[in-house]
Amino acid sequence: MLIPVIFLMRKRRTAEKGQDGKKLFQGGIACGILLCIASNLQQHGIRYTTVGKAGFITALYIVLVPLLGLLVHKKVGRLVWTGVLFAVAGLYFLCIDEQLRVGRGDLLVLFCAAVFAVHILTVDYFAPMVDCVAMSCIQFFVCGILSAIPMFFFEHVGWSGLKGAAVPILYAGVMSCGVAYTLQIVGQKNMNPTIASMILSLESVVSVLGGMVFLGQHLSGREITGCVLMFAAVILSQLPESPRSR
Repeated sequence: MLIPVIFLMRKRRTAEKGQDGKKLFQGGIACGILLCIASNLQQHGIRYTTVGKAGFITALYIVLVPLLGLLVHKKVGRLVWTGVLFAVAGLYFLCIDEQLRVGRGDLLVLFCAAVFAVHILTVDYFAPMVDCVAMSCIQFFVCGILSAIPMFFFEHVGWSGLKGAAVPILYAGVMSCGVAYTLQIVGQKNMNPTIASMILSLESVVSVLGGMVFLGQHLSGREITGCVLMFAAVILSQLPESPRSR
């Protein structure tokens, strides 16, 4: 009930500001469909591969975003491309610690990365034209409905199961989805999508640091190297470039 109420309030403000309501619905629906597809591909893929490989393959959207961006005339400078290479190397050190083999789960997660890349570019297109919070509400509403339909056909939904997973569901719904994806849309309003994808990929670094702080886990030399490379990638992408190097 909360999402429709927030959406109606934001929609009214959007109308008062004269923003394009048609673009708002188009952006929200498109982002909702893409988020639904990407999330479900990722969750199904993790069933058949390791978490480390899934994290690395999913974050390959940092490569796919600039490549797909070239198709819509999004220019990427040399420093940003260098940052992309650093980020990929950093993700490898952070996530991969076993022999790399391509399996069913890996392919599913690779498709997930491609859809996430399109999602980032879609947000980049619509965010400057609409109310970002309102578009985010539509995105979650569409994603929730589309995800709920197959749930009734392929999952056994029971009160005991929902009660047992209440905390993870609330965290994933409120923080991971509601807060994080809304901030993504707001943040991308005036940002290059390639830089946004690299900043988003820092989730791998945060997860490693979170494990150290909250779970008492220790960083290996390999993981420290990955964190340093990831931070270097973000710093490189933010440095100003001369016109000749673009």
